[in-house]
Amino acid sequence: MARSNPLALGRDIAIDLGTANTLIYVRGQGVVLNEPSVVALDVADGRPVAVGEEAKRMMGRTPGHIRAVRPLKDGVIADFEVCEKMLRYFIQRVHSSRWSKPRMVICVPSGITGVEQRAVQDAAEYAGARKPVHIIEEPMAAAIGADLPVHEPSGNMIVDIGGGTTEVAVISLGGIVTAQSLRVAGDELDEAVVAFLKKEFSLAVGERTAEDIKIQMGSAWPFAEEMKAEIRGRDLISGLPRTITLSTDQVREAIAEPVAAIVDAVRTTLDKTPPELAADIMHQGITITGGGALLAGIDRRLAHETGMPINIAPDPLYSVVIGSGRALENIEMMGGLLSQSGD
Repeated sequence: MARSNPLALGRDIAIDLGTANTLIYVRGQGVVLNEPSVVALDVADGRPVAVGEEAKRMMGRTPGHIRAVRPLKDGVIADFEVCEKMLRYFIQRVHSSRWSKPRMVICVPSGITGVEQRAVQDAAEYAGARKPVHIIEEPMAAAIGADLPVHEPSGNMIVDIGGGTTEVAVISLGGIVTAQSLRVAGDELDEAVVAFLKKEFSLAVGERTAEDIKIQMGSAWPFAEEMKAEIRGRDLISGLPRTITLSTDQVREAIAEPVAAIVDAVRTTLDKTPPELAADIMHQGITITGGGALLAGIDRRLAHETGMPINIAPDPLYSVVIGSGRALENIEMMGGLLSQSGD
């Protein structure tokens, strides 16, 4: 071995433990894993049958003895045991040695309670992390990953729209000045699509179909040319399969409420921002990241509602895990941004 750096032996990792997807960054290698946060369990003994992409494909299609579970809800752990099994599986996939205990940085939403944060750290420790487990707040990680100058004395505003939470924060001098964590994000957009189809068309569709409709047809601002698509589901009255025609303006109407809630969170945070920093944001703009940044027209909607320039991060799905990875690579310098298991 060329160098005997003890840190290299443990292959330190950073994890973006997301409601929709879990991403893992390995020190010196970059992002090595991006899988859905889903576990398929055998109902009889609770044993994981599949984890990640394979388990997600089973959602809504499992026989009675298998249950597909998403262990995180609204950015926090809803099922501790399943989350720990999922983490252990992902960590073993990126770690060749079963005995090494990697040093770990994990992301949490900024509005998380102490109990919820402790649950994340415990899950990581049970899954094989070395103590102490370091915690970084999601908006800070997203801002670092989006290349914002977080350590400078200027206002940087980040809007991270994930699967379970939307994090809005103003960062200056390496700290969060004001922030809002909203438990409305990608999942709520999916649920809004399901509810709309039920109410308007008496059609039942699954989570996967709703997510596909959101990705392909969802928007926060009118398209130059509206489109239509055929959607298949189950008729709630007859119980038989049925196909309907859905337009993009109907999908926009379906998701209008959660989108408005996200816009309101941005406006509220701007309202609480000190004037000097607000002037910086007016100049530099607001950066959007997370899966929600891919929603068509979200930048135009926010620009219209706030009057601020809007930038979409270069790689919005990876901003948080890349930011966590950079904090991991410079863990001594970044100490002030991280909290530990004992804190």
